[in-house]
Amino acid sequence: MPQETSLYLVPTPIGNLEDITLRALRILKEVDVILAEDTRNTGMLLKHLQIQKPLQSHHAFNEHQTVNHLIERMRKGEKMALVSDAGTPAISDPGFLLVRACLQNEVTVECLPGPTAFVPALVKSGLPSDRFVFEGFLPQKKGRQTRLQFLTEEERTMIFYESPYRLVKTLTQFAEVFGPERLASYPGN
Repeated sequence: MPQETSLYLVPTPIGNLEDITLRALRILKEVDVILAEDTRNTGMLLKHLQIQKPLQSHHAFNEHQTVNHLIERMRKGEKMALVSDAGTPAISDPGFLLVRACLQNEVTVECLPGPTAFVPALVKSGLPSDRFVFEGFLPQKKGRQTRLQFLTEEERTMIFYESPYRLVKTLTQFAEVFGPERLASYPGN
């Protein structure tokens, strides 16, 4: 007999609040608690969706300290949803440690399909999407040049996340490292 799911990874809208799935709405209403990267952001989303559930903070600065307690609660039957501020949890957001701990402790995890920022950006870019590599956020300082140099031989489409405040600087750096002939795109294209 399959175990009941104890942790749901629930993607949340990226920009447009209408991009939440019906299944995500149902799960958020059914779980006992929602683990949120930022409870203020998630609180606004839940208010918009007219969902009232307890929120617990789960982010990069506390996940190492809370993971064992969360596992214990789920093993006792509590159902939880993990959300990030936008998109799919654990994709350049907190979640990996909790998912790994769940799997190691035989706690059932289910990931719902939904918004992930890089997929629409890749598809809309016009760059080859049959083979690609996801790099996420590059190190801001230490290790950045080493990582970029390592990637100079990469032929597949590379996907990076970057803050809008560092975008121009990063694109300039990419042109210097990868060459001005290497095609680039960003979601605003």
